[in-house]
Order: sequence, then structure tokens, then C-alpha cells
Amino acid sequence: MKALRLTSFGGPEALELCDLPRPVPQAGQVLVRVHATSINPLDYQVRRGDYPDLVPLPTITGHDVSGVVEEVGPGVTAFSPGDEVWYTPQIFDGPGSYAEYHVAAQGIVGKKPPSLSHLEAASLTLVGGTAWEALVVRAALRVGESILVHGGAGGVGHVAIQLARAIGARVFTTVRQANFEFARSLGADVLIDYEKEDYVDAVLRETGGRGVDVVFDTIGGDTLSRSPDALAQLGRVVSIVDIARPQNLVQAWGKNASYHFVFTRQNRGKLDELSALIERGQLRPHVGAVYSLADIPLAHARLESPNNGVRGKIAIEVGPSGS
Repeated sequence: MKALRLTSFGGPEALELCDLPRPVPQAGQVLVRVHATSINPLDYQVRRGDYPDLVPLPTITGHDVSGVVEEVGPGVTAFSPGDEVWYTPQIFDGPGSYAEYHVAAQGIVGKKPPSLSHLEAASLTLVGGTAWEALVVRAALRVGESILVHGGAGGVGHVAIQLARAIGARVFTTVRQANFEFARSLGADVLIDYEKEDYVDAVLRETGGRGVDVVFDTIGGDTLSRSPDALAQLGRVVSIVDIARPQNLVQAWGKNASYHFVFTRQNRGKLDELSALIERGQLRPHVGAVYSLADIPLAHARLESPNNGVRGKIAIEVGPSGS
């Protein structure tokens, strides 16, 4: 099979297209013909060496799969050859999705929503599971509450806006003015141009000084330390970003705020919840660009570039039916 293998940490050129043996499913596993995958910040973080102790080389990275079951191992009862499936491979535990075939435990695999193409489905597994974990499981966002989504035009952010809207929350988001209409189409109520206005000032103005119930951090920087200034009493901050340096969170004490740090866990349950939202028309991933398996290094370089012009996700067509 064709695969993109990482043999040393470094820039996009460290990913090399090669031929490798097709994996064989063991007990409880399914072999999937990968039709599409996508690019996430986690992918280039792994590639450049941010997690060297967790990523033995050489390896295949990639964290999204949409495809068709090719073969099942002993004891598999939930799937049969020909089933269309989607999932996130176990992170830091085995080969990833930058390949024509992938083997996964049946417990993390879900039936692909029939209304999504493979490119769309592969654009949602990791970011969708992350947003669900952050907003539903950790923040416990409720109908009638308010949430500030940082980076609403990005991969996780554009899903979080739709999910928060489906829950029944009032959605604030930070985006560049060029992405206002995109964010509004997703369901955002209050749009904040972070290049022209301080988001704390905007939130306090729009809420009469109360603040929002939840802040969802997808961008990092000083967001953790400044978020309490935009929070209501007993507010919650949820972050999916590594803490690059110590931050002073003393302002959170005065708000009785709680902080949650999310590293998403793989399971079929979250995929089934996302599928239900998709079939009700409340969630749709946005594919902002499409590359081939061989051009994944170019996709990495683009995603890493500031102001890269990509809304939503960069999808990768791997198999013959990626679209």
C-alpha cells in the first residue's frame, strides 16, 4: 500500500511517500480501505517533534479516517466488509491514517453518516469528537447559556459553533472580518474581529458586563489568563491547546471559574452523537481545501502558515471515492 511515513522529525519534507505491506486485522479489529483523511494541528505538531517520547519512529501519522471495511478480524460482529465507516485512530498508539489501509479496534469505529461524503466525514472525526468532549462532557454547556468560541473559522471552532447552537446556547466567536459571513452561516450570534477589537471588551459590552458562561480556547497564547475577564461568575474555561508557558490564573479565583483541559478520547459513542446531529441537519463539516495523499506535505505547510485562508478543514483524498 501507499503510505506517507515519518522517519525523522522536522518540516513537511520529513514526510515521505513509500510502499508498505498492507496491515492484517487481528481479533476485534477491522481493516479499512481509507478513502479520505484530513489535516489537524496535531499532525504537524507530531511531525515537527513536539511529542518525541510518545511517537517512536518511523511511523505513519494522521488522525482521521473515512473509508470502507475491507476485512474483519476474529470476533468482530459490529461490521462487515463493504460497510462505510469513520473514526479517529488511537492517538499515540499505533499507525495513523496517512495510508491507503488502516487497522482499528472495532470499539472506536462508527458507521459513516450516509449524508456525508468521505471527504466531509474525514474532516469531522477528530475535531467533532474534540468539540463534543469539550462542550458537552466537560463544560456541560446548557440551553440558554452563552459561549465564546475562540477561532470560530478553524477546524474545531467551526464545529463548536454549530454544536453550541444545536445545544441552544448564544454563541460569541472571534474571527477575522473576512470570515464574518462564514461564522454567521454556522450559527454564531456575536462576531468579534480580533484584529480590530479586544474580545473581553466586546463580550462585556454585549452581555451588559456579565460575561459568558463558557470560553472555549482553540488558539492558545494568553487566552487562559485573559478568559476570566470575559467570564460570568461560576463560568467554565475549556482548552484544547498545550500550555507553552506558565500563566497566572488569579483572575479565575475571583470568578469561581473552573478550567478543563481536553485531550480527546476515541470511542464510538461520540461519533454516534455527531451522526444524529448531522442527520437532523444541525451539523456539517466545511471542507476548505482538498489535497492528495502525495501532497500532504504541501497541506501541512499551508495549515502551519498564518492567515492561510482555509475555512474549516483541509481534507485529503486517499482512495478512489474520497469525494
